[in-house]
Amino acid sequence: MSSMQSEIASRLVQFLDLDTDGRRRFVLGVILEAGEITVSSLYKAVKEQFETSRKVVASLLGYICSKLGILSAHKKSYRLPTVYVLKEEYADLVKSVLNATAASPSDS
Repeated sequence: MSSMQSEIASRLVQFLDLDTDGRRRFVLGVILEAGEITVSSLYKAVKEQFETSRKVVASLLGYICSKLGILSAHKKSYRLPTVYVLKEEYADLVKSVLNATAASPSDS
């Protein structure tokens, strides 16, 4: 694992440590499964599981993109929504961190 990947893994673990209701884990799971996503499509998935607003989902997605560094954002035209794409080199890392943190009890 490169130093950048270990830094990203550390950030992911810290990000998930602050997950009190499972929302962050759910969002990462949806992103991992979809590969690419927009705020609207993520909001549709999240609102089925959690009571939330579109602004909260957009903020969470922006945080994941800017602070964790596992997504890239593309906008084909000013009329189209921004598409967030999970960077290929981090897909396995996200999967392993999600699996590793799922095994540890968070409700102690």
